[in-house]
Amino acid sequence: MARTIAIANQKGGVAKTTSAFALAAAIAEQGPRVLLIDLDPQASLTYSMGIDPDSLEYTIHDVLVGRVPIGKTIHQLDEADVVPANIDLAGAEAYLLTRTGREYALRMALDDVAIHYNYVVIDCPPSLGVLTINALTAADEVLIPLQCEALSQRGVGQLLETIEDVRRMTNRELHIRGIVATMYDGRTQHARQILDDVGRRYGIEVLQPPVRKSIRFAEAPRTGKSILRYASSHPGAGAYRQIAQTLTAP
Repeated sequence: MARTIAIANQKGGVAKTTSAFALAAAIAEQGPRVLLIDLDPQASLTYSMGIDPDSLEYTIHDVLVGRVPIGKTIHQLDEADVVPANIDLAGAEAYLLTRTGREYALRMALDDVAIHYNYVVIDCPPSLGVLTINALTAADEVLIPLQCEALSQRGVGQLLETIEDVRRMTNRELHIRGIVATMYDGRTQHARQILDDVGRRYGIEVLQPPVRKSIRFAEAPRTGKSILRYASSHPGAGAYRQIAQTLTAP
């Protein structure tokens, strides 16, 4: 069965999508089969992988509302397979709120394909709503991308409360794998202090190395490639490769 990793932080703009794509690509480079799930109605991951969200016949929305099995939505791409999303997913969130067992919809859908993959990586939306709860219920572990600034740090406590609720109610096996420091500027004392403080305050491992800020991350989505394929020798690509090695180590 696949090991499922949710990339979650309810604050937007902390590089969740970049981290999900880069880590999935880095894990796949090592040989495992990886499936990405775009669980954000903004469909940034889908676009970043070179797929036009508006041209899709089936997406994760159709899976969650019971229209098609998840296998019918999978796109097999060079860097990793993906279940795409588009704006219709916002409707799935409203639909799920009316359903019994709504927290388990994604977990049940993944049961159909998990045997074919070694890893499933879920890109969560920037909220703590029913879609993120579905991701956390389906996941074995959570990675928290954290921009090294005070406002980003403030949201970690709220996310941890949600994770604790999920552990208590729907997924007792869920654990926090660590924090991925994103958009890091090691030249500033502020960034270093935030990184040190969040690890101590919450008792969560900060995975090394931090991912430094770079314009290359903004450029890559236009090419439909991860940072690993767009700028393979870039330090940011190297950082994600090192973090992926930590995640896959025995």
